Amino acid sequence: MSKIEKTDAEWQQSLSPEAYRVLREHGTERAGTSPLNREKRQGMFVCAGCGKELFASDTKYESGTGWPSFFAPVNAEAVGTSVDRSWFSTRTEVHCADCGGHLGHVFPDGPKPTGLRYCMNGVALDFKPDKT
Repeated sequence: MSKIEKTDAEWQQSLSPEAYRVLREHGTERAGTSPLNREKRQGMFVCAGCGKELFASDTKYESGTGWPSFFAPVNAEAVGTSVDRSWFSTRTEVHCADCGGHLGHVFPDGPKPTGLRYCMNGVALDFKPDKT
C-alpha cells in the first residue's frame, strides 16, 4: 500500500495531463521526448508525483532506448515492483514506493554493477541538482 493517498481528482489537479497519464494510468511517454535524457548534472531524480528521492545522477547512463535509464535506485525502499502483463508480454513494472506512481520498467540487460536497466518515463521524474 502506498504511503501517500490522494483521490483521482487530487492527482489530476496536482499533475500535468501527461504526468497524470503516465503516473496514475500506467502510460508511457514517447521515446526521446524527455529533456531528462540529456541531463548530465550531479543531483537527484525524484518522483514527479510526490518528490520522493528515487535515482542518484551517478547511476544514470545512456541506454540508447530514448528514456532516462539507471542501473539502481537510490536505496531499496525507494521503488517497488510488480508484474506487468500488458502489451502481450510479461515485464517488471517499477513504481514509487511512497505514492505508487508508475515510473517505468526494469530489465535485466543493464550495465555493471547491477546488470539492471531501470527504464523510466522522464515525465514521471523531476531533477533536483546538487547545490554547489
